[in-house]
Amino acid sequence: MTPDFLLYGANGYTARLIIEQATHYGLTPILAGRNAEKIALLARQYGLEYRVADLTDAASLDAALAGVPVVLHCAGPFSKTALPMQQACLRTQTHYLDITGEVAVFEQGKALHQQAVDRQVMLMSGVGFDVVPTDCMALHLKNKLPDATHLQLAFANDGGSVSRGTALTAVENLGTDGLIRQNGQLKGVPNAYKTLEVPFEPGRKRVCATIPWGDLSTAYATTGIPNIETYMAMTPGMIRGLRLGNALGWLLGSKPVRRFLQNRIEKRLTGPDAGVRNRSRSLVWGRAENKAGQSVEAWLVCPEGYTLTATMALIITRKVLNGNWQPGYQTPAGLYGEGLVLEGGGEWG
Repeated sequence: MTPDFLLYGANGYTARLIIEQATHYGLTPILAGRNAEKIALLARQYGLEYRVADLTDAASLDAALAGVPVVLHCAGPFSKTALPMQQACLRTQTHYLDITGEVAVFEQGKALHQQAVDRQVMLMSGVGFDVVPTDCMALHLKNKLPDATHLQLAFANDGGSVSRGTALTAVENLGTDGLIRQNGQLKGVPNAYKTLEVPFEPGRKRVCATIPWGDLSTAYATTGIPNIETYMAMTPGMIRGLRLGNALGWLLGSKPVRRFLQNRIEKRLTGPDAGVRNRSRSLVWGRAENKAGQSVEAWLVCPEGYTLTATMALIITRKVLNGNWQPGYQTPAGLYGEGLVLEGGGEWG
């Protein structure tokens, strides 16, 4: 088997799903990460090549990327890990993909656009559940209402649970503000500052609250709509907790609290098993409105989030390997169109 791409952070939960699905897409990854013992063990388990590289060591990163056309970066929190990998990709002329949903990482990619164009490298973040379905939704609504000025996007998990990596990323963001996009600019707001009853399915509404989802960056890049709010379905207790956190941000963001929570997560969380993933779905809703008050809505039903992430990451990796890429910073739907999510099992509602 000739390796096709580098999978960095290969011993993480989502990366293992990608390894398990790769052959279905005719792909063979080189496994990579910073822990030599764990990566070697994983490589033996799957019969794959591996490379060891630390994100703080530019020389080892460049060596790991040698001869590799694409890296699929799965090691979070991406607010800390994305930039060194992106810089290595620019140095080695390697296309960069990741599975983040962090607004700051998307904005960082935008800032590197011209460097990537000059090096003939593509930088695309958010090639999983974060943010393929919502990015496709944003473009779908823009196509239905080209003069839209306001966009609301919401998602819900129908079953399922979170992985260790997702939970650790959430802990990293404790104590920070929420976000919206207003008149083209990102604006800090309190967490869960606004709620919305969303009809994800006929006759079934769920309460959602604002969160700083990646589409505040990507949907703007994809559609140009200047006012964007992003929501997630939550229980009343979750909403109360987020609002309480607005007052206790100084405490939640402190190192002792973060360390305590990180230790608990490391000991207790893995991620949803195959049975849970197969029983679960992810639901996406969107609404766009123009200055005249005209509006359009749309719905998506997708596979469970982690399953969709692995599937879409491999589909996009294969597209890039087949030459379907553009230099510079790109968004999933911006490059591949609103129908991209349908390739991963999504269905318009």
